[in-house]
Amino acid sequence: MLRIFVTFLNKPLFFLGMEGVIENFRMARHHQYDRQMIIVVDEIEDKEKAASLAGKGVVWTSSAGKEIKGKISAAHGNKGRMRVIFDTGMPGQAVGSKVKIE
Repeated sequence: MLRIFVTFLNKPLFFLGMEGVIENFRMARHHQYDRQMIIVVDEIEDKEKAASLAGKGVVWTSSAGKEIKGKISAAHGNKGRMRVIFDTGMPGQAVGSKVKIE
């Protein structure tokens, strides 16, 4: 996989062509938002790096080859998690699978 670093003041901000893992649905006390997912990327470890990826596209591919596209909306918490809003609702089988960040 080709990785390209985007730097600012000699510090890498993010990588183009990154992969992340869907951690869970975004949830409230009595509700599960099926279009919104929380993703984890190994290279992202703090809130500032996660916030720099806001607006990037995300693609999840099912085992049947169907693609669902989404967009990183914001950082989630202080440990580098990101909130992604997809175009349609996500199936439960998507939890734990990989996504591509474009």
